[in-house]
Amino acid sequence: MIKEFKEFIARGNVIDLAVGIIIGAAFTAIVSSLVADIINPIIGLLTGGTDFSSHYFVLKGDVPANASLDVARKTGASIFAYGSFLSAVINFLIIAWAVFLLVKGVNKLQSATNRKKEEEAAAAPAGPSQEEILLQIRDELRARNA
Repeated sequence: MIKEFKEFIARGNVIDLAVGIIIGAAFTAIVSSLVADIINPIIGLLTGGTDFSSHYFVLKGDVPANASLDVARKTGASIFAYGSFLSAVINFLIIAWAVFLLVKGVNKLQSATNRKKEEEAAAAPAGPSQEEILLQIRDELRARNA
């Protein structure tokens, strides 16, 4: 069983997945910082200087007036934290956009590499066609029989 586990771990796909998860976690931290430190303040500036990520309304329970989202959560009241949800949606859209750009860039690199290979293949001198080879064989056979 240990041998099978070692073989499983040693497969390239598992290692690639682990690397992907680690890079994804680091990428998520970068995007979270981008949203929290750059995008949210800009949106707050456009909406009158408020931080919309802390916006909520109380569904049930008692929350002190003008309490922060953390205080509202600690009271045990049922709250609808739409600002946190909007932040999560913005995070997702930014990550999706960044992944889209990354995939698009990789595809461009691959197509440029493929195009270069095709150009090199086209520039290489073409060998004789099948018909030319068959004609040469025919002529050689005639020369031997003559």
